[in-house]
Amino acid sequence: MRQKQNITMMILEQITQVLTDALQSLGYPEKDIKISPPKNPDFGDLSTNLPLILTKDLKNNPMEIGEAIKDVLDLSGAIIDTVTVTPPGFINFKIGNTYYHHILSEIISNDKYGRGDSGKGLTANVEFVSANPTGPLTVGHVRNAVLGDTVANILEWNGYDVTREYYFNDAGRQMRILGQSVEARYLELLGKNFAFPEDGYEGEYIKAIAQTVIDEFGDDLNAADERFQAQAEKAIFSDIKKSLLKLGINFDQFTNEKTFYENGDIDRFLDELKGKGLIYEKNGATWFRSTALGKEQDRVYIKSTGEPTYRVPDTAYHRNKINRNFDLIIDVFGADHADTYPDVILALDALGMKTDHIRVLLYQFVTLLRGGEKVKMSTRKDNFVTMDELVEEVGIDVVRYFFIMRSMNSHLNFDLDLATDQSEKNPIYYLQYAYARICNIIKHGESTGIISNGEKYDASLLNHSTEIELLKPLEQFPSIVENALESLEPQLIANYLHDTANRFHKFYSECRVVTDDLSLSLARLALVKGTQTVIRNGLSLLGLSTPERM
Repeated sequence: MRQKQNITMMILEQITQVLTDALQSLGYPEKDIKISPPKNPDFGDLSTNLPLILTKDLKNNPMEIGEAIKDVLDLSGAIIDTVTVTPPGFINFKIGNTYYHHILSEIISNDKYGRGDSGKGLTANVEFVSANPTGPLTVGHVRNAVLGDTVANILEWNGYDVTREYYFNDAGRQMRILGQSVEARYLELLGKNFAFPEDGYEGEYIKAIAQTVIDEFGDDLNAADERFQAQAEKAIFSDIKKSLLKLGINFDQFTNEKTFYENGDIDRFLDELKGKGLIYEKNGATWFRSTALGKEQDRVYIKSTGEPTYRVPDTAYHRNKINRNFDLIIDVFGADHADTYPDVILALDALGMKTDHIRVLLYQFVTLLRGGEKVKMSTRKDNFVTMDELVEEVGIDVVRYFFIMRSMNSHLNFDLDLATDQSEKNPIYYLQYAYARICNIIKHGESTGIISNGEKYDASLLNHSTEIELLKPLEQFPSIVENALESLEPQLIANYLHDTANRFHKFYSECRVVTDDLSLSLARLALVKGTQTVIRNGLSLLGLSTPERM
C-alpha cells in the first residue's frame, strides 16, 4: 500500500495553492512559486521568496508585498500553524505540531513505514561487481559491490522484482596471463625451469592454486595445458562468491561473456550493423562507424590482432538483457567507463533497441588511508588489500556503511583509523548506538510495566522542541526513500539516518522518557518506538544489522 502523501508533497501543494489563490485575489501576476526550508529554522518549516520575485512587477517594497499576501491567505483546513514575513521579503510557514502527532500513529501502526509500491509488477536487473576471475576481490571492488546491492535493496523495498547479475569474461588476455602465471608457479614448485609472464599475477594465491594443480593433476602437465587456467578460474570464482556472501550479497545470475560468441549473438549484431553501413575494415582492424551517429571519432571493434574490444561483447550482452524484457536495467561501473559505455548505448540505438530504461551508475574510486597515509594497491604486484581482509579488520557493517555514506560521484577516502574507532566519531557506530539505546529504553519501559499491548498514548503531550525536531525527520522517511529510488543514491538514506540518530540523541539528553508522569512516559515511549521503526527500516535498506546491545 502506498504511503500517505508526505510533507514534501501534500503541504507543498497546499501552500502553493493558497499562494496562487492569494495572487489572484490581489490581482498580482502569476509566478513560478518555489518553496523550501528556510536557512534559519527559527523562521519556520517552509519559506518562499515570492515577494522578492514580485518586486520588479509591482514596483513596491517586498516586505509590504509579503504582508499583503499574508493578509489574504486562506489557510482554513490547512495544517499551517503560523505565517510570518521576514526581511528582505520572505513568507515563512510553520507547520502545526498536531500534524506530526498524527504522523506518529501512522508510523507505529505500520512496521514497514517508508515502503513504497511504485515498482509493483515491474522487474529490474542490476548488474554489478562483474570482476573477471583473475584474483581476489579487493577494496577497489567493494564500492561497486555495496553500491549495487544497496540499490537493489532500494528497488525491492519499492516493489520491484530484482535480478542481481554478475557478468564476467573467462577468456581474453587477462585470463591467458592468469593461466600462464599459474603454470609458472607450478613449474617453480616442482623445481623446474620457468619463465614468469610479463605483467603476470604475483600474488600468493597463484602459488596456492598451482599447488592444487599438482595435488589434483600431478607433476607432468604439458605447457599451456588448459587446466592451469581452468583451475585458477574455478578457485578464484569460488573465493569471489564466498567474499560476497560475507558482505551479505547473493547473485541470482552469473553470465559468461563467451556465451555471446558461442550462440552467435555477436556475429548477428555485427552483421546487422554492417548491413546499416556502420561497420568497416581499416588497417587490419574492424571499426564501428560512430561518426555517422554523431560521435567525433569512430571506434575500434576488433583489433588487428583479431581480439575484440570490450564494446563488442558488451553490446551483445546488453541486447540480451533488453530482450529479457526487464522494465529497468541498471549497470554499476567505475568512473573509467564514463567515455566508453555510451558507445554500447549508441550501437543498441542503431540496432533499433529500446534503451531509455537503461541507467548507468558511475562511481568514483577509493583511496584507503591508514595513519593519514595512502595505502598503495596493485592486484598484479600482490600489494593489495582484499575485500576479506577489510571485512575482517573493520566488520561488515562498517564496510557497507562507509562505502555508501558518500555520493557515488565523490572520490572516497576510506579511513581505516576512523573505521575501527568505536566512538561517536565513527558514523555507523553512532547510528547503531542510537538504535541499541532505543531498544534498551523500550525494554526498560516493558520491565517497569509501563508498556503493555494495546496501551494508548496521548501524542499531543509531545511538545518539547526536541520531540518535535525528532518527529519531523520521521515524517520525511517515505520521501527520503522515494528520492533515493529516483536518484539511485543510497547516500541519501545514510545521511538521513545519521541526522535522525543525532536528533534522537539530543532528545534523549533533554527529555527523560520513563518518568513519574505515566501519560507523558507513554507518549515519549511511543515516540521512541516510532524512531525505532524508522531507523530499523533504514538500516535494513542499507543491508546493515540492528544490534539491540552494544
